[in-house]
Parts: sequence; structure tokens; C-alpha cells
Amino acid sequence: MIIVTTDFVPGKEIKELKGFVRGSTVQAKHIGKDIVAGLKTILGGEISEYSELMEEARHQAIERMKEEASRKGANAVIAVRLETSAVMQNASEIIAYGTAVTVE
Repeated sequence: MIIVTTDFVPGKEIKELKGFVRGSTVQAKHIGKDIVAGLKTILGGEISEYSELMEEARHQAIERMKEEASRKGANAVIAVRLETSAVMQNASEIIAYGTAVTVE
């Protein structure tokens, strides 16, 4: 499955539009990671525990988007975007979306 943020796949021709596809996940903070993150806000620096949590969430959302594209018979997703939003105090949704296409 080819995934691009552009409206085309370089060197390929779009043969068929399969439609909008998306994948999402909601991730909540882990209390243990929250304690470590709280300490890091005092000391400064990257909060790697949250960076890892968000990286896992992005990966899962992209995989779910790819699965939906495959079910539609696509072999690529163009114009891919990622967004996040807070759904409650300690949880965020990550959504990956784009346009499923077949390319040759």
C-alpha cells in the first residue's frame, strides 16, 4: 500500500478513485507514565513517554486507514493527513485520512 501526502503518486498514474478512507484510535494516558511526565515538566526536556504513546497511536490510525483502503480495492492512499483532538481530559483521538485510489 502506497501512502503519500501529495495529490498524486510520483511516477504512477491514478486509474480509479475508490473514495475517502480513514482510521482512528483513542489513546488514554497511563498513570505510571503520567507520574514520570509530571517530573519531566519540572526538570524540562522531551516527555518521551507521551511521544511514544502518540507514535503508537499514529501508527495504529494509519494501519486502520490502510485496512479500509484495502477493503475498497485500493493500492494507494493519496492526500493523507493526520489530526488529533482531545476527547476527554486524559484521552486523545488520532485520525488518519485520505483518498483511496488504484495506481499503475
